[in-house]
Amino acid sequence: MKAREIKRKKLVDKYAKKRAKLKAEGDYQGLSRLPRNSNPNRLHNRCILTGRPKGYMRQFGLSRITFREMASEGLIPGVKKASW
Repeated sequence: MKAREIKRKKLVDKYAKKRAKLKAEGDYQGLSRLPRNSNPNRLHNRCILTGRPKGYMRQFGLSRITFREMASEGLIPGVKKASW
Protein backbone atom coordinates (compact mmCIF):
# COMPACT_ATOMS: atom_id res chain seq x y z
CA MET A 1 0.00 0.00 0.00
CA LYS A 2 2.87 2.38 0.75
CA ALA A 3 4.32 1.82 -2.71
CA ARG A 4 0.95 2.55 -4.28
CA GLU A 5 0.70 5.83 -2.39
CA ILE A 6 4.21 6.80 -3.49
CA LYS A 7 3.27 6.09 -7.10
CA ARG A 8 0.13 8.22 -6.78
CA LYS A 9 2.13 11.07 -5.22
CA LYS A 10 4.53 11.03 -8.19
CA LEU A 11 1.59 11.15 -10.63
CA VAL A 12 0.01 14.07 -8.78
CA ASP A 13 3.29 16.00 -8.91
CA LYS A 14 3.81 15.16 -12.57
CA TYR A 15 0.39 16.36 -13.73
CA ALA A 16 -0.13 19.27 -11.29
CA LYS A 17 0.71 22.06 -13.76
CA LYS A 18 -1.22 20.48 -16.60
CA ARG A 19 -4.24 19.93 -14.35
CA ALA A 20 -4.16 23.56 -13.15
CA LYS A 21 -3.92 24.85 -16.73
CA LEU A 22 -6.85 22.70 -17.92
CA LYS A 23 -8.94 23.74 -14.92
CA ALA A 24 -8.26 27.43 -15.54
CA GLU A 25 -9.34 27.02 -19.17
CA GLY A 26 -12.43 25.07 -18.16
CA ASP A 27 -11.42 22.14 -20.37
CA TYR A 28 -13.15 19.30 -18.54
CA GLN A 29 -12.74 16.93 -21.51
CA GLY A 30 -8.98 17.34 -21.18
CA LEU A 31 -9.17 16.79 -17.43
CA SER A 32 -11.09 13.56 -17.93
CA ARG A 33 -8.29 12.25 -20.19
CA LEU A 34 -5.69 12.58 -17.43
CA PRO A 35 -4.93 9.48 -15.34
CA ARG A 36 -7.32 9.06 -12.42
CA ASN A 37 -4.55 8.67 -9.90
CA SER A 38 -3.14 12.06 -10.90
CA ASN A 39 -5.99 13.72 -8.99
CA PRO A 40 -4.81 14.92 -5.54
CA ASN A 41 -8.10 13.78 -4.02
CA ARG A 42 -7.00 10.18 -4.45
CA LEU A 43 -4.02 10.60 -2.10
CA HIS A 44 -4.49 9.20 1.36
CA ASN A 45 -2.50 10.05 4.47
CA ARG A 46 -0.69 7.03 5.84
CA CYS A 47 1.60 6.36 8.78
CA ILE A 48 5.25 6.65 7.75
CA LEU A 49 6.30 3.51 9.63
CA THR A 50 3.35 1.12 9.36
CA GLY A 51 1.35 2.45 6.42
CA ARG A 52 -1.84 2.48 8.50
CA PRO A 53 -4.44 4.82 6.95
CA LYS A 54 -6.68 5.33 9.97
CA GLY A 55 -5.96 7.35 13.08
CA TYR A 56 -3.38 9.48 11.24
CA MET A 57 -1.86 12.43 13.08
CA ARG A 58 -0.67 15.05 10.56
CA GLN A 59 1.61 16.88 12.97
CA PHE A 60 3.76 13.78 13.40
CA GLY A 61 3.02 11.78 10.24
CA LEU A 62 2.20 8.74 12.35
CA SER A 63 -0.84 6.70 13.22
CA ARG A 64 -2.19 7.04 16.74
CA ILE A 65 -0.97 3.56 17.68
CA THR A 66 2.60 4.15 16.48
CA PHE A 67 2.60 7.57 18.13
CA ARG A 68 1.54 6.05 21.43
CA GLU A 69 4.20 3.32 21.27
CA MET A 70 6.94 5.81 20.44
CA ALA A 71 5.81 8.24 23.16
CA SER A 72 5.84 5.45 25.74
CA GLU A 73 9.41 4.57 24.78
CA GLY A 74 10.44 8.23 24.97
CA LEU A 75 11.30 8.51 21.27
CA ILE A 76 9.20 11.63 20.70
CA PRO A 77 10.70 14.64 22.50
CA GLY A 78 8.39 16.87 24.51
CA VAL A 79 5.62 14.29 24.92
CA LYS A 80 4.85 13.09 28.41
CA LYS A 81 2.76 10.06 29.15
CA ALA A 82 -0.31 11.08 31.06
CA SER A 83 -3.05 8.60 31.91
CA TRP A 84 -3.70 6.65 28.73
